[in-house]
Amino acid sequence: MGDLLLVRHGETPWTVSRRHTSFTDVPLTARGEEQARAVTPLLAGRPIAAAFVSPLSRALRTAELAGLVGAETMPELHEWNYGGYEGITTAEIHRTRPDWNLWTDGTPSVPGVPAGESPEAVGLRADRVLARLEPLLMDPDAGDVVLVAHGHFLRVLTARRLGLPPAAGALFVLDTGAVSRLGTEHARPALTAWNMTARMPMVGGPGVPRPSSPAGAHG
Repeated sequence: MGDLLLVRHGETPWTVSRRHTSFTDVPLTARGEEQARAVTPLLAGRPIAAAFVSPLSRALRTAELAGLVGAETMPELHEWNYGGYEGITTAEIHRTRPDWNLWTDGTPSVPGVPAGESPEAVGLRADRVLARLEPLLMDPDAGDVVLVAHGHFLRVLTARRLGLPPAAGALFVLDTGAVSRLGTEHARPALTAWNMTARMPMVGGPGVPRPSSPAGAHG
């Protein structure tokens, strides 16, 4: 039985500026590429059986630089669709909607802009991904499965894997270039490592955290 390893893509200009980034295809910054390369030692020694990646270039490039050769593109791993809030920061949204919260309110429908997703819709998409991966994860002879994707989506997927509602993803802050591990305890899904970055190894002694992108940066 393998573990589920989650990799958030490296830093982009929009994660630095804290803009909501769904389908806008923003490239990695130079620092984001460094973060992606630093994923390699975090995965070292893990028995990886399969890897899947979001179709967005920031995720594809992260998978490439992390050495995940042959990772399969999975469209369902795209980021939360922010609809009319694409490219807008939470601070800007709060000027007109001070009580708005993505995790409970979802994203709005705006004339001329495709509707965004609700927390429940993202949760259902995460459930479909998990259902597809279940045979791989349950195979007693298989290794780990790696997903390279986006912050908010991976947080929702984590909540669903642990049997929590989609909105519980708010509890799992995830930095760019971070690696997390969902394993099992007594045959039940469990969080076994979270938000590990360079110089904080998945296995071994204590590490030293590197500076990361602002917590809660989107996309």
